[in-house]
Amino acid sequence: MADPVLQLLRERRKKGSTPGRRSDDARLVLLVEGGSSRGAYSYGMTIAIEQLGLLPLFDAVYGSSAGALNAAWLLCGRAESSMHAWWDPIIMRTTIDPRRALRRLPVVDTQFLVHTVYTEIMPMGFQEILDSTVAFHPIATDALTGQATDLHEQIRDQSSLQAALRASAAIPLLAGEPIVIDGRPFVDAGVSEAVPVRTALAQKATHIVALRTRRLDETTSAPSLAERLVLSRWFAQRAPGAFEPWLRRQAVRAEEEQLLASHPATLQIRPPIGSAPIGRSERRARVLRSAVDTGRQTALNELAASAVPL
Repeated sequence: MADPVLQLLRERRKKGSTPGRRSDDARLVLLVEGGSSRGAYSYGMTIAIEQLGLLPLFDAVYGSSAGALNAAWLLCGRAESSMHAWWDPIIMRTTIDPRRALRRLPVVDTQFLVHTVYTEIMPMGFQEILDSTVAFHPIATDALTGQATDLHEQIRDQSSLQAALRASAAIPLLAGEPIVIDGRPFVDAGVSEAVPVRTALAQKATHIVALRTRRLDETTSAPSLAERLVLSRWFAQRAPGAFEPWLRRQAVRAEEEQLLASHPATLQIRPPIGSAPIGRSERRARVLRSAVDTGRQTALNELAASAVPL
């Protein structure tokens, strides 16, 4: 029996289908998982989608944390041309620097990443994203309620788009203060929705392609005692509503896995068994380059059939 997602992709490609001019009533969405440096895997997968020319076949792209950043590069058509940022030693060591913790500065500098790297060093096509017919849905966690929040409606121009990208990747404590958008503080999407499947289904997704950054045999652990001791005060002062879902992260991830596994039209693309586990602060160029290459090749293998007309 043909995979329903690949079949829909083939049908849409054969008909030259584009957003707003569909002959079917399906809503096909792309979900991009993050996980800080682990997002190198899903970035490689977005390169495959770009190379295969599949982006126009989707109705929307949802991204969480680093997955939102990856989705943005795909939407502006620069995923492949910008991939070397993942293993550029200056960019990575300036964006992620554990030594800054000694000076009580953010270990993960999203200000530098979004407002310097993405504007001066390796410009992102912000206007292309704003003009894209494929809707962009970056997810963040409301710091006061702990709810996963789709920031799509808050994006109006380049400045608000940059704020949304930073909010989606605002890792508690490590990335500094929550990002305030329209008067509301937000923290990393991964606190409430690491894979934005609940949001996508609530918005009537019928078919899903999920770009994952965890292997099938990798699990999520509960916060350790040390993590709870360090972060409890930070959450209490800056993101009180997000503390409970952060504590429940095992259950939150399990719910996402169940939703993805039970949905009848879902294609999950994961790093293969045996691929390297990557920590969220990984900076070694060879490890990150390998992850990007692995993600790209894995997605090419999974999606190549969709590029062949019926």
